[in-house]
Amino acid sequence: MKNKNPYTLFKLFLLSLTFPFILLQPLVAQQSGRIFEFINLPSTARITALGGYATPAEDNDLGMALFYPSLVNPSMKHQLSLNFVDYFGDISYGTAAYATHFEQAGSFSLGVQYINYGTFIEADEFGNKTGEFTSGEYAINLGWGRPLTERISIGSNLKAIFSALDEYSSFGLAADVSVSYHDPERLFSSSLVFRNIGRQIVTYHDNEREPIPFDIVLGVSQKLVNAPLRFSFVAHNLHHYDLTYEDPIPGGQLIINDEEDATSQERLREIGDNLLRHVVVGMEFLPTKNFMASIGYNYRRRQEMTVDSRLSTVGLSWGIGIRVSNFTFQYGRSKYHLAGAPNHFSITTDLEALFFRPDNNQSEP
Repeated sequence: MKNKNPYTLFKLFLLSLTFPFILLQPLVAQQSGRIFEFINLPSTARITALGGYATPAEDNDLGMALFYPSLVNPSMKHQLSLNFVDYFGDISYGTAAYATHFEQAGSFSLGVQYINYGTFIEADEFGNKTGEFTSGEYAINLGWGRPLTERISIGSNLKAIFSALDEYSSFGLAADVSVSYHDPERLFSSSLVFRNIGRQIVTYHDNEREPIPFDIVLGVSQKLVNAPLRFSFVAHNLHHYDLTYEDPIPGGQLIINDEEDATSQERLREIGDNLLRHVVVGMEFLPTKNFMASIGYNYRRRQEMTVDSRLSTVGLSWGIGIRVSNFTFQYGRSKYHLAGAPNHFSITTDLEALFFRPDNNQSEP
């Protein structure tokens, strides 16, 4: 069977977008009051180290492909990724993902994500303890990707999301669609993804549907030719300009209510602040194939979580990665608040290289 024309594949890709957009709820211009927010947590330690958003580097990282499904490719076949995060308090979350490839159909990934909120004390209105209960949320992610041309690839994810909070439960469907461009000569990569297109199917209470965390993300990365450095730039929430948080307590961030009374300098400062809240920047040091170090900065996180009276590194993140034999170990740490910084651990391996020893006496089929 001959390969299909790339433009035919592109038409089929556009047609496949019909299903998730049928599920698409009205996109309200709010960032609060959304459900299933856990699906936006960084899935790997490397993403954590780069500020919480994946970068579209073409280095066959399955973790990045979970975010940008157009990055999944045949080189990731049999790759397994396991991740765990010791979050705040008794909360922990993690992901597990596996990739495979079929010659005619393309490359696929299967991922499972969970978050465990720990054990809670159940009590009546008088404060008498009546028992305990647990809460958690889970998502199953099926991804697909395929090259359209030598430099352009397309992909999509389909997610089934489950939530169980004591006696309340919910279910939703969502999809990601993305396109990537890679220029190997200039060591440049970029990806655009529409994340979490979908809706809540089963509601928690009284058929009151709540919005899920839709996002439009553009990521670019540039590796230097003569230095072991790669720089990344990610712009998120491109569909929603105003990301400021209106602090109800006086003395919080600057909020201009009367544009006539605001000076041009204040308005310029407000515009600049809003634009920077969409931006996450990162840098990776890649001296060898067996070691990497990463650092990232999330401006929005710093503006929302920093304490003005204390100097801190809120908004900064860092991490390292070491490859030993067929295993890659990664660690990421991100400063969310003065209260603490979660630790993210990742292990990646190639199951085919781990369990299959090629027979040198036999030629490749």
